[in-house]
Amino acid sequence: MSSPYNNEAQPVSENNEQPKKKKGGCLKWGAIILGLIIVIAIISSLSGGGDDDKGTSDTSNEQNTAQQESPAEGNEQQPAEEQNDEQDVPKDYKNALKTAESYAKYQHMSQTGIYNQLTSEFESFSPEAAQYAIDNVEADWNKNALETAKNYFDMQAMSPDAVYDQLTSEFEGFTPEQAQYAVDNL
Repeated sequence: MSSPYNNEAQPVSENNEQPKKKKGGCLKWGAIILGLIIVIAIISSLSGGGDDDKGTSDTSNEQNTAQQESPAEGNEQQPAEEQNDEQDVPKDYKNALKTAESYAKYQHMSQTGIYNQLTSEFESFSPEAAQYAIDNVEADWNKNALETAKNYFDMQAMSPDAVYDQLTSEFEGFTPEQAQYAVDNL
């Protein structure tokens, strides 16, 4: 039986130093694995994950039917027609709507501004998807005009007339009524 403290099994160099181990092996393999994960994520996002929609539609239909048959008290259910309409909406239309909601809520953009952004080279949604988003986004456009006006008025020290002109410009795209509401409530 050998002792765990036996030094014979450990090679020693002439200077009584341990042999040097190669460095970077784990780092190299970790970088390769990380790169593969990134490539797989990019490929799956480009493919749109179409299998997910097909696989869950039967389950969601069963859940919707069960919810309609026995609704909970105080919990209003959507009519089956609306639920089917939502399921029939293409994924890029839904994504355009989510993006539009974000622009309306956090950047206080106008309908025209959101449409232009959605169809720009940066977002690249189709005109149909952008129009769907504009038609279905829930926003208070007067409030958005007022928030944008406050930024111009306070941060850039613009006059009310200049703020109105900026709000109705092609860049901002607010209607004259929305711009007037904003200037009146500064």
